[in-house]
Amino acid sequence: MTTPLLQVENLRVEIATRHRDLVAIDDLSLSIGEGEVLGVVGESGAGKSITGNAILGLLERPARKTGGRILLEGRRIDDLDEEEMRRLRGRQIGAVFQDPLASLDPLMTIGYQLVQTITTHLDISRDEARERAARLLAEVGIPAPRERLDSYPHQLSGGMRQRIVLALAFCCEPRVVIADEPTTALDVSVQAQVIDLLKRMCRERGTAVMLVTHDMGVIAEAADRVAVMYAGRVVETGPTMDVLRAALHPYSRGLMASIPSMRRAARERARADLPMIPGAMPRLDALPRGCAFHPRCPVAIARCARERPPFVPAGPSGGACWLVADGASGEVPAHA
Repeated sequence: MTTPLLQVENLRVEIATRHRDLVAIDDLSLSIGEGEVLGVVGESGAGKSITGNAILGLLERPARKTGGRILLEGRRIDDLDEEEMRRLRGRQIGAVFQDPLASLDPLMTIGYQLVQTITTHLDISRDEARERAARLLAEVGIPAPRERLDSYPHQLSGGMRQRIVLALAFCCEPRVVIADEPTTALDVSVQAQVIDLLKRMCRERGTAVMLVTHDMGVIAEAADRVAVMYAGRVVETGPTMDVLRAALHPYSRGLMASIPSMRRAARERARADLPMIPGAMPRLDALPRGCAFHPRCPVAIARCARERPPFVPAGPSGGACWLVADGASGEVPAHA
């Protein structure tokens, strides 16, 4: 990968409570290159959306960033004041959220919202901005785009609203787009269309995309690389096909095994249950000592309950697991 457009280094986010500060994101690092889609995947509560909000500067109290750096094209952005960050969002960092109705003002027309965003960040007239907005709507597959500029969000289907949100995210040619569960509320056929559209706009513009999702099918279809999160940490990264076919971390392997497979169903017709990871994501106020995943891990060793494993590179991939670390060092761990 060339020099990353977006770099997150040792990010730490804490949530203040009455009794103590809880660590929501702990020593998280990731990077995304030009024209690349990084899929960030994990169960609910893993810290995916908080990571995206930290990058966008949208953390809300009582959450706050307490460590690490965020760099956009080599420039640090996590220490900008609120006004500087507001100018950066939309112009250099775009966002696509799960619910398009939450991103669109129901009292304003689609055209007004696009034109307002464009003229806020680009030095062009309103007429030029409206023309640009119409071209964007055509690009994202909205029929009769000039007429749709005068429509309100409630007059459009869910799939069309999400296309509008994509147009808003890309309207000022940002360098990075954070897409947080952009297809969750859509049916399968519309999901595929939105993912294809996101990939095409990313490639054509050279935009770096961080795609947050819990859907491994979306990851397989859209992402170039994957970052698997668990309990606020990245536990594995690697090229998408490598992680899908031969995941390093036991948690990643559990996620892969839980994906429904027609081939597996044909082999195991007698079994009705889909493989699953036992237990649940730990609460922030009850994180286990050592590796946070060890109480649910089928291959945990004694060391996992005592010491937290470091993130160890393994070729183009890497994992935070003692089995990965010991394998990289040539040691054979003794099972508990």
